[in-house]
Amino acid sequence: MSDSSTTETAEDEQPTTTTTTAGETVEEVQDEWIEYDFDGPAKFSATDLNVWYGDDHALHDITIDIPENSVTALIGPSGCGKSTFLRCLNRMNDRIKAARVEGSVELDGEEIYQEGVDLVELRKRVGQVFQSPNPFPKSIRDNIAYGPRKHGDINTGLLARLLGGDDREREEELVERCLRGAALWEEVSDRLDDNALGLSGGQQQRLCIARALAVDPEVILMDEPASALDPIATSKIEDLVEDLAEEYTVVIVTHNMQQAARISDQTAVFLTGGHLVEYGDTDQIFENPQSQRVEDYITGKFG
Repeated sequence: MSDSSTTETAEDEQPTTTTTTAGETVEEVQDEWIEYDFDGPAKFSATDLNVWYGDDHALHDITIDIPENSVTALIGPSGCGKSTFLRCLNRMNDRIKAARVEGSVELDGEEIYQEGVDLVELRKRVGQVFQSPNPFPKSIRDNIAYGPRKHGDINTGLLARLLGGDDREREEELVERCLRGAALWEEVSDRLDDNALGLSGGQQQRLCIARALAVDPEVILMDEPASALDPIATSKIEDLVEDLAEEYTVVIVTHNMQQAARISDQTAVFLTGGHLVEYGDTDQIFENPQSQRVEDYITGKFG
Protein backbone atom coordinates (compact mmCIF):
# COMPACT_ATOMS: atom_id res chain seq x y z
CA MET A 1 0.00 0.00 0.00
CA SER A 2 1.72 3.23 -1.12
CA ASP A 3 1.77 6.47 0.89
CA SER A 4 0.84 9.79 -0.73
CA SER A 5 1.22 12.23 2.16
CA THR A 6 2.33 12.35 5.77
CA THR A 7 0.84 14.43 8.58
CA GLU A 8 3.09 14.98 11.57
CA THR A 9 1.72 15.46 15.09
CA ALA A 10 3.28 16.57 18.33
CA GLU A 11 5.14 13.97 20.37
CA ASP A 12 2.93 12.04 22.82
CA GLU A 13 -0.23 13.30 21.08
CA GLN A 14 -2.11 11.43 18.34
CA PRO A 15 0.05 8.88 16.49
CA THR A 16 1.61 9.79 13.15
CA THR A 17 -0.87 9.21 10.35
CA THR A 18 -0.39 8.62 6.65
CA THR A 19 -3.14 8.91 4.06
CA THR A 20 -3.07 6.24 1.40
CA THR A 21 -3.98 6.73 -2.23
CA ALA A 22 -7.25 4.91 -1.50
CA GLY A 23 -8.17 7.57 1.06
CA GLU A 24 -7.75 5.42 4.13
CA THR A 25 -5.63 6.73 6.97
CA VAL A 26 -2.92 4.42 8.28
CA GLU A 27 -2.27 4.76 11.99
CA GLU A 28 -0.72 2.75 14.77
CA VAL A 29 -3.42 0.91 16.73
CA GLN A 30 -3.38 1.84 20.41
CA ASP A 31 -3.88 -0.90 23.00
CA GLU A 32 -6.60 1.06 24.76
CA TRP A 33 -8.67 1.11 21.58
CA ILE A 34 -9.19 -2.65 21.70
CA GLU A 35 -9.31 -3.20 25.46
CA TYR A 36 -12.99 -3.51 26.31
CA ASP A 37 -14.00 -3.92 29.94
CA PHE A 38 -17.35 -5.55 30.63
CA ASP A 39 -19.18 -7.09 33.55
CA GLY A 40 -19.37 -10.87 33.80
CA PRO A 41 -17.28 -13.64 32.25
CA ALA A 42 -15.94 -13.88 28.73
CA LYS A 43 -17.46 -16.61 26.60
CA PHE A 44 -14.57 -16.44 24.12
CA SER A 45 -11.04 -15.18 24.62
CA ALA A 46 -8.79 -14.94 21.56
CA THR A 47 -5.11 -14.14 22.09
CA ASP A 48 -2.53 -13.35 19.38
CA LEU A 49 -4.71 -15.07 16.78
CA ASN A 50 -3.23 -15.22 13.28
CA VAL A 51 -4.66 -16.87 10.18
CA TRP A 52 -3.03 -17.49 6.81
CA TYR A 53 -4.56 -18.76 3.57
CA GLY A 54 -1.43 -20.00 1.88
CA ASP A 55 0.86 -16.94 1.83
CA ASP A 56 -2.00 -14.50 2.49
CA HIS A 57 -1.89 -13.28 6.10
CA ALA A 58 -5.63 -12.83 6.66
CA LEU A 59 -5.73 -12.05 10.41
CA HIS A 60 -2.98 -10.29 12.37
CA ASP A 61 -2.51 -10.81 16.12
CA ILE A 62 -6.16 -10.58 17.11
CA THR A 63 -6.73 -10.36 20.87
CA ILE A 64 -10.33 -9.97 22.00
CA ASP A 65 -12.70 -11.10 24.76
CA ILE A 66 -16.36 -11.67 23.89
CA PRO A 67 -18.90 -11.52 26.73
CA GLU A 68 -21.57 -14.16 27.14
CA ASN A 69 -25.31 -13.60 26.63
CA SER A 70 -24.82 -10.57 24.42
CA VAL A 71 -24.59 -9.58 20.76
CA THR A 72 -21.13 -8.79 19.39
CA ALA A 73 -21.04 -7.25 15.91
CA LEU A 74 -18.02 -7.60 13.63
CA ILE A 75 -17.89 -4.82 11.04
CA GLY A 76 -15.45 -3.60 8.41
CA PRO A 77 -14.97 -3.47 4.63
CA SER A 78 -14.86 -6.59 2.46
CA GLY A 79 -11.73 -8.68 2.85
CA CYS A 80 -10.77 -7.37 6.29
CA GLY A 81 -11.03 -10.73 8.08
CA LYS A 82 -14.45 -10.58 9.76
CA SER A 83 -15.71 -13.91 8.47
CA THR A 84 -12.29 -15.50 8.91
CA PHE A 85 -12.36 -14.55 12.59
CA LEU A 86 -15.93 -15.83 12.96
CA ARG A 87 -14.92 -19.22 11.54
CA CYS A 88 -12.07 -19.41 14.05
CA LEU A 89 -14.61 -19.58 16.87
CA ASN A 90 -15.85 -23.03 15.86
CA ARG A 91 -12.84 -24.10 13.82
CA MET A 92 -14.64 -24.02 10.50
CA ASN A 93 -11.38 -22.81 8.96
CA ASP A 94 -10.13 -26.37 9.54
CA ARG A 95 -12.24 -27.30 6.53
CA ILE A 96 -10.17 -25.01 4.26
CA LYS A 97 -7.02 -26.82 3.14
CA ALA A 98 -4.97 -23.67 2.64
CA ALA A 99 -5.83 -22.23 6.06
CA ARG A 100 -3.31 -22.15 8.90
CA VAL A 101 -4.21 -20.86 12.36
CA GLU A 102 -1.82 -19.80 15.11
CA GLY A 103 -2.61 -18.36 18.52
CA SER A 104 -5.24 -19.14 21.10
CA VAL A 105 -9.03 -19.22 21.26
CA GLU A 106 -10.61 -20.23 24.55
CA LEU A 107 -14.27 -21.13 25.04
CA ASP A 108 -15.22 -20.83 28.71
CA GLY A 109 -11.53 -20.93 29.54
CA GLU A 110 -10.81 -24.12 27.55
CA GLU A 111 -8.48 -23.97 24.52
CA ILE A 112 -10.36 -25.07 21.40
CA TYR A 113 -7.20 -25.42 19.29
CA GLN A 114 -5.53 -27.98 21.51
CA GLU A 115 -5.14 -31.57 20.33
CA GLY A 116 -7.99 -33.93 21.03
CA VAL A 117 -10.81 -31.38 20.80
CA ASP A 118 -14.04 -33.06 19.62
CA LEU A 119 -15.05 -30.86 16.68
CA VAL A 120 -18.54 -32.34 16.51
CA GLU A 121 -19.13 -31.42 20.13
CA LEU A 122 -17.54 -27.98 19.61
CA ARG A 123 -19.86 -27.23 16.71
CA LYS A 124 -22.85 -28.36 18.76
CA ARG A 125 -21.89 -25.80 21.38
CA VAL A 126 -21.03 -23.15 18.78
CA GLY A 127 -23.62 -23.23 16.00
CA GLN A 128 -23.43 -21.19 12.81
CA VAL A 129 -25.94 -19.56 10.47
CA PHE A 130 -24.59 -18.67 7.05
CA GLN A 131 -25.14 -15.76 4.68
CA SER A 132 -27.55 -17.56 2.36
CA PRO A 133 -30.32 -19.75 3.77
CA ASN A 134 -29.42 -23.41 3.33
CA PRO A 135 -32.34 -25.56 4.49
CA PHE A 136 -32.15 -29.26 3.74
CA PRO A 137 -34.48 -30.47 0.95
CA LYS A 138 -36.64 -32.13 3.60
CA SER A 139 -39.76 -31.24 5.53
CA ILE A 140 -39.74 -28.37 7.99
CA ARG A 141 -40.04 -30.91 10.80
CA ASP A 142 -37.12 -33.00 9.52
CA ASN A 143 -34.90 -29.93 9.21
CA ILE A 144 -35.32 -29.21 12.92
CA ALA A 145 -35.04 -32.82 14.06
CA TYR A 146 -32.06 -33.69 11.83
CA GLY A 147 -29.33 -32.65 14.28
CA PRO A 148 -30.79 -34.29 17.41
CA ARG A 149 -31.47 -37.48 15.43
CA LYS A 150 -27.93 -37.46 14.01
CA HIS A 151 -26.41 -37.06 17.47
CA GLY A 152 -28.65 -39.77 18.94
CA ASP A 153 -30.49 -37.37 21.22
CA ILE A 154 -33.83 -38.36 19.69
CA ASN A 155 -34.80 -41.81 18.44
CA THR A 156 -37.86 -42.34 16.28
CA GLY A 157 -39.12 -44.91 13.82
CA LEU A 158 -40.07 -48.57 13.86
CA LEU A 159 -36.93 -49.87 15.60
CA ALA A 160 -37.22 -47.29 18.35
CA ARG A 161 -40.87 -48.23 18.89
CA LEU A 162 -40.04 -51.93 19.01
CA LEU A 163 -37.37 -51.23 21.61
CA GLY A 164 -39.75 -49.09 23.62
CA GLY A 165 -37.71 -45.92 23.13
CA ASP A 166 -39.69 -43.91 20.58
CA ASP A 167 -39.16 -40.19 21.18
CA ARG A 168 -41.83 -38.95 18.78
CA GLU A 169 -43.59 -36.87 21.42
CA ARG A 170 -40.32 -35.32 22.58
CA GLU A 171 -39.44 -34.57 18.97
CA GLU A 172 -42.73 -32.73 18.48
CA GLU A 173 -41.99 -30.63 21.56
CA LEU A 174 -38.48 -29.91 20.30
CA VAL A 175 -39.73 -28.82 16.86
CA GLU A 176 -42.26 -26.44 18.37
CA ARG A 177 -39.80 -25.02 20.89
CA CYS A 178 -37.15 -24.31 18.25
CA LEU A 179 -39.58 -22.82 15.77
CA ARG A 180 -40.96 -20.58 18.50
CA GLY A 181 -37.41 -19.65 19.44
CA ALA A 182 -36.82 -18.59 15.84
CA ALA A 183 -40.13 -16.66 15.67
CA LEU A 184 -41.42 -19.00 12.96
CA TRP A 185 -43.94 -21.26 14.68
CA GLU A 186 -47.03 -19.15 14.01
CA GLU A 187 -46.23 -19.08 10.30
CA VAL A 188 -45.57 -22.79 9.73
CA SER A 189 -47.27 -24.75 12.51
CA ASP A 190 -49.94 -26.10 10.15
CA ARG A 191 -47.49 -27.29 7.47
CA LEU A 192 -44.61 -28.96 9.27
CA ASP A 193 -44.52 -31.76 6.71
CA ASP A 194 -44.13 -29.38 3.75
CA ASN A 195 -40.76 -29.15 2.02
CA ALA A 196 -38.68 -26.39 3.60
CA LEU A 197 -37.56 -25.20 0.17
CA GLY A 198 -41.08 -23.85 -0.34
CA LEU A 199 -40.61 -21.23 2.37
CA SER A 200 -39.71 -17.63 1.59
CA GLY A 201 -36.08 -16.55 1.92
CA GLY A 202 -36.66 -14.91 5.28
CA GLN A 203 -38.55 -17.94 6.57
CA GLN A 204 -35.79 -20.24 5.35
CA GLN A 205 -33.19 -18.21 7.24
CA ARG A 206 -35.25 -18.35 10.44
CA LEU A 207 -35.65 -22.09 9.88
CA CYS A 208 -31.87 -22.39 9.72
CA ILE A 209 -31.67 -20.53 13.02
CA ALA A 210 -34.26 -22.91 14.49
CA ARG A 211 -32.21 -25.85 13.19
CA ALA A 212 -29.15 -24.44 14.96
CA LEU A 213 -31.13 -24.11 18.20
CA ALA A 214 -32.22 -27.76 18.04
CA VAL A 215 -28.87 -29.09 19.29
CA ASP A 216 -28.89 -26.75 22.33
CA PRO A 217 -25.90 -24.53 21.47
CA GLU A 218 -24.37 -21.99 23.79
CA VAL A 219 -23.19 -19.69 21.00
CA ILE A 220 -24.71 -18.74 17.65
CA LEU A 221 -22.40 -17.37 14.96
CA MET A 222 -24.08 -15.45 12.15
CA ASP A 223 -22.31 -14.49 8.94
CA GLU A 224 -24.36 -11.69 7.37
CA PRO A 225 -27.62 -13.57 7.96
CA ALA A 226 -29.84 -10.85 6.47
CA SER A 227 -27.76 -9.68 3.52
CA ALA A 228 -29.90 -11.53 0.97
CA LEU A 229 -33.25 -10.64 2.55
CA ASP A 230 -35.82 -7.90 1.98
CA PRO A 231 -36.29 -5.15 4.59
CA ILE A 232 -39.27 -6.83 6.30
CA ALA A 233 -37.46 -10.17 6.63
CA THR A 234 -34.33 -8.34 7.77
CA SER A 235 -36.29 -6.61 10.52
CA LYS A 236 -37.59 -9.96 11.76
CA ILE A 237 -34.07 -11.38 11.85
CA GLU A 238 -32.84 -8.35 13.79
CA ASP A 239 -35.65 -8.67 16.34
CA LEU A 240 -34.83 -12.34 16.66
CA VAL A 241 -31.12 -11.70 17.25
CA GLU A 242 -31.94 -9.39 20.15
CA ASP A 243 -34.24 -12.02 21.67
CA LEU A 244 -31.66 -14.79 21.25
CA ALA A 245 -29.07 -12.84 23.26
CA GLU A 246 -31.18 -13.37 26.37
CA GLU A 247 -30.20 -17.06 26.31
CA TYR A 248 -27.26 -17.34 23.91
CA THR A 249 -24.02 -15.59 23.03
CA VAL A 250 -24.43 -14.16 19.52
CA VAL A 251 -21.55 -13.05 17.28
CA ILE A 252 -22.66 -11.51 14.00
CA VAL A 253 -20.76 -10.35 10.92
CA THR A 254 -22.52 -7.54 9.09
CA HIS A 255 -21.72 -5.03 6.36
CA ASN A 256 -24.73 -3.01 7.48
CA MET A 257 -23.43 -0.53 10.05
CA GLN A 258 -26.94 0.65 10.90
CA GLN A 259 -27.82 -2.95 11.67
CA ALA A 260 -24.82 -3.30 13.96
CA ALA A 261 -25.79 -0.10 15.75
CA ARG A 262 -29.37 -1.33 16.22
CA ILE A 263 -28.84 -4.83 17.53
CA SER A 264 -25.38 -5.21 19.09
CA ASP A 265 -24.10 -4.59 22.59
CA GLN A 266 -20.48 -4.26 21.52
CA THR A 267 -18.79 -3.81 18.16
CA ALA A 268 -15.38 -4.88 16.85
CA VAL A 269 -14.05 -3.01 13.83
CA PHE A 270 -11.71 -4.87 11.47
CA LEU A 271 -9.95 -2.84 8.80
CA THR A 272 -7.50 -3.30 5.94
CA GLY A 273 -5.05 -6.17 6.34
CA GLY A 274 -6.97 -8.20 8.90
CA HIS A 275 -6.30 -5.96 11.90
CA LEU A 276 -8.66 -5.37 14.80
CA VAL A 277 -8.56 -1.57 15.07
CA GLU A 278 -11.17 -0.77 17.71
CA TYR A 279 -13.48 -2.71 20.02
CA GLY A 280 -15.92 -1.43 22.58
CA ASP A 281 -19.46 -0.52 23.52
CA THR A 282 -21.50 -0.10 20.34
CA ASP A 283 -22.74 3.39 21.22
CA GLN A 284 -19.17 4.54 21.86
CA ILE A 285 -17.86 3.03 18.61
CA PHE A 286 -20.49 4.77 16.50
CA GLU A 287 -20.77 8.05 18.39
CA ASN A 288 -17.21 8.65 19.58
CA PRO A 289 -14.64 6.34 17.93
CA GLN A 290 -11.09 6.71 19.16
CA SER A 291 -9.47 5.72 15.86
CA GLN A 292 -9.47 8.16 12.96
CA ARG A 293 -9.67 5.22 10.56
CA VAL A 294 -12.78 3.91 12.29
CA GLU A 295 -14.41 7.33 12.18
CA ASP A 296 -13.58 7.60 8.47
CA TYR A 297 -15.04 4.14 7.82
CA ILE A 298 -18.22 4.79 9.78
CA THR A 299 -18.77 8.15 8.06
CA GLY A 300 -18.31 6.58 4.64
CA LYS A 301 -15.00 8.13 3.61
CA PHE A 302 -13.78 4.67 2.48
CA GLY A 303 -14.91 1.06 2.49
